[in-house]
Amino acid sequence: MTCSTCLAPVHTQFASPGLVEAIVEGGLDPAEDPRWADTGAVSPAEYARWAGHLCGMTCLRMALGTGAPSLFDLRDGALEYGAYTEDADGVIKGLVYAPFARYASEVHGLDAVVHRHLSPAEIIDQLDGGRTVMASVHYGIRHPDRPAPGRGGHLVLLTSRTADGTGVHVHNPSGTTATTRTADLPLPVFERFFAGRGVSLPGVPAARA
Repeated sequence: MTCSTCLAPVHTQFASPGLVEAIVEGGLDPAEDPRWADTGAVSPAEYARWAGHLCGMTCLRMALGTGAPSLFDLRDGALEYGAYTEDADGVIKGLVYAPFARYASEVHGLDAVVHRHLSPAEIIDQLDGGRTVMASVHYGIRHPDRPAPGRGGHLVLLTSRTADGTGVHVHNPSGTTATTRTADLPLPVFERFFAGRGVSLPGVPAARA
């Protein structure tokens, strides 16, 4: 189902929304994305190496509303705060919630709160209080009609509850279609993919949406 009442703009973590499915499910090298420079990356190689790790920065871009910095400008800021790290082999680690929350608060003026234990009911409370929630889910949430392969490892932005109160509006940075990038999911479906943790942020003001 399509989310119809969300204020946050819709962004993908890959520059070309039409290529997301080919990249995440078809094996297309992200370096082949012709719009890579739109993200602020310095080269196709840098874009290809990092884009798959930037679901959290994409959620932050959506939470900041229109006029937000580029994806890689946000990545650079998060790196300075230690929200991403690289091991000796160059493997990218993150998003690390605590330094990310400091970055979002100190640089972007957002009251970011880390929730290491978060229930679906608590998510609804956050949304009803006018906040958004970056929730840790399995990337398989783009196929909610299939069994969940696991929980966690990917971040989506929850912007509000559904009108009937039984579900959540989800903005998915790796959604492969318009209807999976902004979707309404019943709470029991969402919970199958949810890892029980996340970061809450202020809601997106209508004037910036």
